Amino acid sequence: MAQPLKELVNAASVGVLADGLAASLPAFARERFVHEAVSGLGPLELKDRVRHVARTLGLVAGLPFPAVAAALRAGAPKFDMWSGWPATDYVALHGLGDLDVAMETLAAITPHATAEFAVRPFLERHGQAALEIMYGWAGSADEHLRRLASEGTRPRLPWATRVSWLMEPGPTLPILNRLRDDPSEYVRRSVANHVNDFTKGHPEAAIALLAGWRASGGSHVEKVVRHAVRGLLREGHPEALGLVGARAGGGAVESLTLSAGRVAVGEKLPFTVVVTASEPGPVVLRYAVCREGSRRVFHLGERVAGVAGEAFSVTKSHSFRPVTTRVEPPGPRTLEIMVNGVVRATAAFHLTP
Repeated sequence: MAQPLKELVNAASVGVLADGLAASLPAFARERFVHEAVSGLGPLELKDRVRHVARTLGLVAGLPFPAVAAALRAGAPKFDMWSGWPATDYVALHGLGDLDVAMETLAAITPHATAEFAVRPFLERHGQAALEIMYGWAGSADEHLRRLASEGTRPRLPWATRVSWLMEPGPTLPILNRLRDDPSEYVRRSVANHVNDFTKGHPEAAIALLAGWRASGGSHVEKVVRHAVRGLLREGHPEALGLVGARAGGGAVESLTLSAGRVAVGEKLPFTVVVTASEPGPVVLRYAVCREGSRRVFHLGERVAGVAGEAFSVTKSHSFRPVTTRVEPPGPRTLEIMVNGVVRATAAFHLTP
């Protein structure tokens, strides 16, 4: 079994952070910091562990923020994700009144650890001033800093606090336009995820933005567009389908076969669907598993038909393995097959204990 992520914030990671600080702060109480930071970690979850170490650093250092920030910048090359994350959290806790020093410090740590959560309080407090600094990061030679410019400003960044004025698809467009055709896939995926966030509240604006990028050209624009509209494709949004060259409602299901009419929780349900294209071009396939009060949509595949009437057979196994974030109660279910955004076939089955 894989080690829980929270266990990676531990005595070893705290020691790495302590060594990075002690190298520039001879008076830093290294052993006290390690002892107090490690004490009490056991019952804490991941983000609470990060916050505990960051708060302990603030208490033990006993120095003005600029002095500790300078030591963090000097020690940053020694950090990794798990030693550096509490360092960025310290900056977010203690540096809000010193924007320039704080952002310089986050920029120094970013190549070695995440700072996407730590920039959020600065965007909330300082608004456009923080955003302008991050626009500068978008021109950095370091791909980690360029990615932070996009990832740290995402409207719906997972695990992060929401910044209300970033929910509108306007303030971050200069950053996205600068990074839309970035040479790094790591950066481009963040840009696509950022636009995908916009699709959840402003789909038409997101589609217009992506259409403009396509018209402007670029080496990687097609992959960015496709990744950015994945949420809208699950919903069968006609204009999103159009962006990937598919006609909404095109195609039909010739047959849908389930391996069994009953499947137990923890097992898989294989099924096979045969689809025919109504015209040449992309055929976008999704499936949904439905029960009372719930409909969850999944990727099934994409094909490109050369001629009208071309048939494709797709086999998939849907897993009902229990996960901690979702409970699947036994009972009747319906499997839906969507072709270019329209449900074209359904089949009933039963989930058993």
